[in-house]
Amino acid sequence: MLVKIAKDRIRKGMYVESVACPSREFARRRFLVKTDADLTAILATSATEVSINIRLGLDPDGRQPQAATTRRAADPVRVEAVRQEVSQSAKALKASLGDLVAGGSLDMTGLSQAAEDNAGIWSDSTVIALEVTRLKSKDETTYMHSMAVSGMMTLLARSLEMDEETTGILGVAGMLHDIGKLLIPSEILTKPGKLTEAERHVIRNHPEAGYRLLKTYPELPSVVLDICRLHHEALDGSGYPLGLKQNDLSVPVRLSTVCDVFEALTSVRPYKRPWSSTQALDWMFARPQFFDRKMVIRLGSVLADAPLH
Repeated sequence: MLVKIAKDRIRKGMYVESVACPSREFARRRFLVKTDADLTAILATSATEVSINIRLGLDPDGRQPQAATTRRAADPVRVEAVRQEVSQSAKALKASLGDLVAGGSLDMTGLSQAAEDNAGIWSDSTVIALEVTRLKSKDETTYMHSMAVSGMMTLLARSLEMDEETTGILGVAGMLHDIGKLLIPSEILTKPGKLTEAERHVIRNHPEAGYRLLKTYPELPSVVLDICRLHHEALDGSGYPLGLKQNDLSVPVRLSTVCDVFEALTSVRPYKRPWSSTQALDWMFARPQFFDRKMVIRLGSVLADAPLH
């Protein structure tokens, strides 16, 4: 849980998520204040406020974090139950997306319910769902990835206090954001070795291909189409397919990008080893030219607050 306090209230034992000043003044984030040098460095900035995570360090009144006493190891029975729920949902999503790729009708009610059910899994068992979806076989990567992104998008939307209708739509958008990958030949999509230039071009075309497919379903909200098309854009205009910059990228699109990249970085893939959550969040935070730092910080808070059941 994030709490903003005046910088002169910072003390040793607090866990700093961010200092409200330009990164050139103070680039560190997500660290436990341990030394007088840490305190001096924060006080020397132009910041007036600091965001602290009271789940990971002292609260503003100097009390120990509740997480230290309430967290416990995940129950193996619960882990297996979540694994089964996620597996069944992935199979249902595979069938639903397969129908869309084949030109079938869109079951918006079914998709919305699937997104809501998936959000429930992530809300109740975030840590377990994160671990379960990190391990994917090659044939289920797109579906498990989409479910994980959908789950994180709903958690992040609620953390940002978006209304329930918007949160539900974002859950659907997460389910559909990578549908363009289903139009890519599997030998390219799951290739373990280095891609050729032509193969890389095919991969990079998946947002546009997915957008063109979803555009044929007029009942889909425009934000769903935007997220499908723009989730690989970057704030500095270096992304694809349109090279849009920060002012042209909506909050939902920025939110989707952070969740999409975080999930990709922390997952097992044929061509790479997974990063830890901390590694991924720190890497993304260090690249404000690509990612909305507010979203990165908030996602870190959501995952740090996640209960084990």
